[in-house]
Amino acid sequence: MSRDDANFHRDVGLLALGLTLLRLLAAGVIHLTEDEAYYRLWAMHLHLGYYDHPPMIAWWIRAGTALADDTALGVRLVAVLAGGFATWLVADLARLLGAKTSTALRAAVWYNATLTIGVGGILATPDAPAILYSALTLWSIAKVWAGGPSRWWLMAGLTAGLASISKYSALFLGPGVFLWMCLTPWGRKAFASRWPWLALIVAEAIFATNVLWNAQHGWLTFAKQFGRITPHRFAPDHLADLLVAQFFLLNPLIAVYAAKGVAQAWRGRHDPNAVHLLLPLAAGLPFAVYLMLHSLHDRVQAHWPVPLFAGLAITAAVAVERASAARTARILRGTAVGLSFALSATILVLAATGVTPVTSHRDPFAALKGWPQFARDIEVQRRASGAAWVGTASYGVLAQLSATGAIGAPLFQVIERARYRDDIPNPDLSKPGLIIDLARRLTIEDLQGCFGLVTPVGLISRAGSQSYEAYRVANPLSDLIGHGCPNDLGKTPR
Repeated sequence: MSRDDANFHRDVGLLALGLTLLRLLAAGVIHLTEDEAYYRLWAMHLHLGYYDHPPMIAWWIRAGTALADDTALGVRLVAVLAGGFATWLVADLARLLGAKTSTALRAAVWYNATLTIGVGGILATPDAPAILYSALTLWSIAKVWAGGPSRWWLMAGLTAGLASISKYSALFLGPGVFLWMCLTPWGRKAFASRWPWLALIVAEAIFATNVLWNAQHGWLTFAKQFGRITPHRFAPDHLADLLVAQFFLLNPLIAVYAAKGVAQAWRGRHDPNAVHLLLPLAAGLPFAVYLMLHSLHDRVQAHWPVPLFAGLAITAAVAVERASAARTARILRGTAVGLSFALSATILVLAATGVTPVTSHRDPFAALKGWPQFARDIEVQRRASGAAWVGTASYGVLAQLSATGAIGAPLFQVIERARYRDDIPNPDLSKPGLIIDLARRLTIEDLQGCFGLVTPVGLISRAGSQSYEAYRVANPLSDLIGHGCPNDLGKTPR
């Protein structure tokens, strides 16, 4: 190993280690989001699929809690460690594609300077494994492209399969790699080899486990996720929302240089001395096109495009090589990246401390606050009202209450019963219960369609600004355990 290589690995390793340690600290003190608390419930009962997503995040959380107990750190542990590994992968992928070591290091820094990674890098969501395994897939293919053994194709197939059972958006990775192979002489030649086809078989075999689970469970997750594909109306304003949001979440500086890098990559696609950016860009193109098409009829959630960020960070870092080397330009670039890190750190500190810089009813961190005390207040009210179980209309509220461990009775979501199957013990609904949720999700008229007896108990406050209605209920009017409230409360709360 040359001295330059040794310095590169040292610098990237220190960057990944430093960021990982800081994120572990934040992960341990910031309260779980509702979705993370919900995935924690999955991890208690491991399966090959779940209502909302494929199973990988549940397996990661199970591993993390086995190592660091049933805590916020335990839930997030593997996701944070994976983020550190992804930092190294971004840098080494850039180098395998032909970038200088300084450029590869810049790519790793800029990848972490994106707001989505800077803040979301602590979260245990399906994006975390999808990002890691997608990056590993491209890295493995780049190893072969750079002259490594062809057996790296098998690793690419393995990680592509793992990505597909992390989040279904990873299914676009295969068509993207196919597109890249079609566009390059090396790729077209590789079609004659058995290795890419063996990789495809490996990936399909892994994804088949989730297909089989869905087949055995009424195509539950497929109906939930692929139902979003069907357009219901033409609303192109969401495309502008998508582009503007990602411009800022990627970081305006990185976004500008990434756009320049895309054009540069296409112009230099036949130049053997150019950095081979076509692999990450072509691999991400089908997913990018889908997101834009989806935005013509529905909103694209802010975190959905994050698997594209690794390729865009590399592309932007390479484009800087042709940018002005003037001192002023370098200072502006450094300032833009530094401000992004500072903003991410500020958001995490505010989330950890609970400090609210705005009025309470507009508190962006309200969803993280006050859950332990709120659960204790509910438990006091449950005992006072003689309720044998606690119900909610929202899976997020149920999951947060479960994570506190303060409720001394079974929990029950009165709608969307397909979420739970047999994973959470069902309460005895022949006994009275206490149902709690936000007024916008729950009214007495809703519950009167589900229970013969509904009595308002009052309001229970969380974090001083969030008020939840409480009702004592009895005498269910239908099979609530099997099908939930017959009118589904008229809503599908998130």
